[in-house]
Amino acid sequence: MTSQRDLKIAIFMMIAFLATGIVCYAAFSPPVLEEGEEPLRIMLLNQSGPVLFAHTNHIDDYGVECESCHHNDDDEAYNCSECHEQTGDEDIPSRADSLHAQCISCHEENDLSVDCNSCHAP
Repeated sequence: MTSQRDLKIAIFMMIAFLATGIVCYAAFSPPVLEEGEEPLRIMLLNQSGPVLFAHTNHIDDYGVECESCHHNDDDEAYNCSECHEQTGDEDIPSRADSLHAQCISCHEENDLSVDCNSCHAP
């Protein structure tokens, strides 16, 4: 059987670990991006499994220009969801449809994998 003393020690340790976790989480805030600076990675959450998109891989390793994906009329890069909503219409396709068309066509052109699990994590 567990004594009261052992139970109190276990509860104290749980509280100490929780407090340590909270302090560590608060101490290391995410980096603040400067104006015009792109995030290194973006996590796209969806029903088919999250997609971790790395800007640096596509720009530095593959030489993809920003305008290849961000088709804006001005020099600003917008978040895809600012134009492409969750459900699309005849004029603007849904976010999922536009990303699939953009990404899959580029992967096919460059002989890269188009298997769902190559982008979507289970």
